[in-house]
Amino acid sequence: MNSRNLIITITLVLISLIAWQLRWVLLVLFGAVVLSVALDVIICKLQSKLPISRYLALTIVLIILVLAGLFGFILLVPELITQVKELGTLLPTLIAKIKSIIATQPRLIGLEQSIPEQLDWDRIQPLWSKLVELAGGVANSLMQLILMSLLAILLALDPESHREIVLSVTPNNLKDEINELLDLCRIALGGWLAGMTISAGSIFILTWIGLLYLQVPLALLSALICGVLTFVPIIGPTIATILPLGIALLLSPSVMLQVLIFRLILQNLEAFVLTPILLSRTVNLLPTIALMSQLSLGVLLGLPGVLLALPLAVVLQVAMHKLVSKTILYANN
Repeated sequence: MNSRNLIITITLVLISLIAWQLRWVLLVLFGAVVLSVALDVIICKLQSKLPISRYLALTIVLIILVLAGLFGFILLVPELITQVKELGTLLPTLIAKIKSIIATQPRLIGLEQSIPEQLDWDRIQPLWSKLVELAGGVANSLMQLILMSLLAILLALDPESHREIVLSVTPNNLKDEINELLDLCRIALGGWLAGMTISAGSIFILTWIGLLYLQVPLALLSALICGVLTFVPIIGPTIATILPLGIALLLSPSVMLQVLIFRLILQNLEAFVLTPILLSRTVNLLPTIALMSQLSLGVLLGLPGVLLALPLAVVLQVAMHKLVSKTILYANN
């Protein structure tokens, strides 16, 4: 290894170590970029309809988002609080129901004997007191979210100046390519965010209507969880189905079967019809890339890493596609 390669290797190692130490700062920064792209998509749509400045468009968008948030809070939160309390009262009944079903199956007697130590309500209930210990973590996450939102607003207010900062530290021979890559990433990320938001909203509404039709309790809470976890493809919808299935089991096995069939149909429509249509003009993540990015960032950074894994995977997939296209182009030349 010559001196030049050695210097490059040492530099990369130092950059990696610094990035790891600043991983939470970088996570907040990337989250702000994702939010700013979402704001930018709405701002550009608004400016295409009205001849107004970017500052005024951003102000209008923020006012609309705040009003929509307040409306949703007033409309949904009281009912959600009621259903969360109801869930707390239903859990002991659900655990007893599962134990009684397992007890009737000779092959599962050993499992039934181990359940009292793991799912006994008297043992589970004290765990709620430990939620107080999470207050510090929740406060920290809230501060990160506030900081992320403020950074996103600043980025959305003047994206061109921030783009110039990135281009100013780029070598001259790469400025055009980096500028093009930034455009591609913005288009792909904005399209992905818009598509996934529409998909998640559709799943939330359809699940809510379906569970109300099947007369399953806690329909709003279950639908909200299903809608939010749509942003975590592959594993998210499967995890989200556990709650409505468990609640339906309290009614009857036939209702649980109906809920299972309904959720399977809905998941397949979302995965194979709705999402591909919504993302057909941008970037549709490969399932392997989506799953590996979620697992990797989930292990490294926990829940925030899982939430930001897919936007990061979108950017990396676009960058890799650009790199492969450039490599093939040079090879042909």
